Amino acid sequence: MPNMAIDHQLDNVIDIFTRKPLSELSNNKLIRIAPELDGLEMLYSNSENPEKLFSVKVLAWGLRLSGEVVGLVPWLDELVACDEINDPLNGQWQGYYDQGVDELFFAAPLHKVVELETAADYYEYQCDSGREIIQEVPDSIGTHAVLSADGFHSITLKEVISWRLLQDGTMEAMLIDEDKVVNTPVLPGDSCLYAADKSQDFRYFFQHHIANQLKSQDPEAIAAISLLEEN
Repeated sequence: MPNMAIDHQLDNVIDIFTRKPLSELSNNKLIRIAPELDGLEMLYSNSENPEKLFSVKVLAWGLRLSGEVVGLVPWLDELVACDEINDPLNGQWQGYYDQGVDELFFAAPLHKVVELETAADYYEYQCDSGREIIQEVPDSIGTHAVLSADGFHSITLKEVISWRLLQDGTMEAMLIDEDKVVNTPVLPGDSCLYAADKSQDFRYFFQHHIANQLKSQDPEAIAAISLLEEN
């Protein structure tokens, strides 16, 4: 349970980057994650296509220190809560979607809430550092990281193998360093994995169908990438 006295003190302290009270940021910290294995999706809209809804597979569900459970999706260059997405086209979260029963809903499924709360109660970690690994789960939705060292004139696509939750609430996407591979297949926790954001060439996360279009030299996908080129 959060320390209310400390939280009250933090209400008066504003983070210079987010402009939010530190108490709010503390309560939003992820303490446990559970992979989404049933194909549930996030629906969103944007200002360029106001009459359309778009979907993205939910990667996982995250339990925050506050007790709130949120869906998580790779979005631009980070993993974010579904209801907090933001992009240049004013992407707006519209809810969660279960394609199997054609149902739209706005709160995490009860079975995921129970799973996360039960696991958080069972596992109690004593960590000496905020960078210690609490969990590592496989990527089940085919996320790819896009790396470019020359302003998108050329790109490298790498599959995200897993996601690590660190004690400080940070989520890291883990990629393969081919020069360090000893055993195959490469599994979560392998020593050849490194965090995408530790590479100075990392740019964005792409969904698997976009990555596959790029791999097959699809003209529309190539044209979309060209718009990202840095002048």
